Amino acid sequence: MKWSLQELKNFYRKPLTFEQNVDASGVMEKDPEIRSIDPVYVEGHADVTQQKATFYLTIKGKMVLPCASTLVDVEFPFSVKTTEIFIFDPNYTEFEDEESLHKVEGHYVDLLPVIEEHILLEKPLKITAGDVTDGPAPKEGKGWQRITDEDRQNRVDPRLAGLAKFFDKDNE
Repeated sequence: MKWSLQELKNFYRKPLTFEQNVDASGVMEKDPEIRSIDPVYVEGHADVTQQKATFYLTIKGKMVLPCASTLVDVEFPFSVKTTEIFIFDPNYTEFEDEESLHKVEGHYVDLLPVIEEHILLEKPLKITAGDVTDGPAPKEGKGWQRITDEDRQNRVDPRLAGLAKFFDKDNE
């Protein structure tokens, strides 16, 4: 979702509406915990003046995240409404304190980085699967393994393994 400044200025005081599916798979590089993301549906409109363009966006989609307790895939739907202001003139200082303010560098307004930023902000810190019967939890991973209570009771501490052999000799 990219427009040149010249294209945007053609919409001066005219409505600019859009709806499009956007490939936002770049968020998976920024946050490796996101396992996959479907194309994101973006709709909205923009008000364009000589100094700025104000975009009113609705971003909807689904991402797949790992369950915090079982590591199975969990689909997480999200929907974000936001207003983003792009300033064409670098000397324009009417909105200095705005968080949603972006100064245009170069000759293009690109919404994709803004869309990816809002997707990353929507990602929850922790998500759990409602029904863990979707698939078995992995038994081991990188640097860890799952131990059941039975395994814990039957397991001999490797530091004491020699001592267990000592008592076996006494029984003979």
